[in-house]
This record gives sequence, C-alpha cells and structure tokens, in this order.
Amino acid sequence: MAMMQEFKEFAVKGNVMDLAVGVIIGGAFGKIVESVVGDLVMPVVGAIIGKLDFSNLFVALRQAPEGTAMTLDALKKAGVPVLAYGNFITVAVNFAILAFIIFLMVKQINRLKRSAPPPPAPAPAPAEDVLLLREIRDSLRK
Repeated sequence: MAMMQEFKEFAVKGNVMDLAVGVIIGGAFGKIVESVVGDLVMPVVGAIIGKLDFSNLFVALRQAPEGTAMTLDALKKAGVPVLAYGNFITVAVNFAILAFIIFLMVKQINRLKRSAPPPPAPAPAPAEDVLLLREIRDSLRK
C-alpha cells in the first residue's frame, strides 16, 4: 500500500505532468515539422537539385531466388537479407534538413520572445563630499 501511495505522489507531481504534456505536444509538433519537410521543403529541394531519394540503393547479401525482381521491396518480401544503405542516407539527409528547419524556427521564436531592452540605470547618487559642498554653497547664498 505504501508503494502505491508513493507512486501516486510521483505520478501527480508537477514535473511529471509537465513532462507528459511536453511529450504529447512534442509528438504533435513532430508531425507538423515532418509535414513541413515532406510536403513543403523536400519538393522544392527536389525540384532544385533533383530527386533526393536514395532508398533504392542497397546490397543484397544473398542470391535472390529465381524470378525475384531486384528491388528493395521484392528482395525483402522474398526474405533476402539486404544492406539498405540508401534508406539510411535518405533518413540522414531528411534529419539534417529537419534539424535546420527546427533551428530556424527556434531562432525566430527566440527573436520574438526577446523583451525590450531594460531601462537605463538611474544616475548614481552624488558622493558625500559633493553633498557637503552643495550644503555649504547653499548656506552662503542665504
């Protein structure tokens, strides 16, 4: 029973709830960024430098059965072990583009969050000897 109480206290702490909300929002944000990359950025990049898809680059590690097409999907369906290095290259390039886009977004958000510059510091109080001299001056004027 004590363990259940301890777990309840742990689970409802603010930090755990904040983390849970962060993970959920992060997942949704990940889908948004994935869509930005896949639907907006990659088509433009593909139009500029050509198709950026290396997914069909692979090395078959065993002889394919007779009549099997030499495509990655066909070899995988046939149970042929393949070293799909092209898929890794595609994922790495997508990650680099995604990381750069997130960097730009965070940079923009941070720029918008910057507050106005702090007001100038008040002038320092005059030194004690200056105050005494002013007092003497003012007393002589009377």
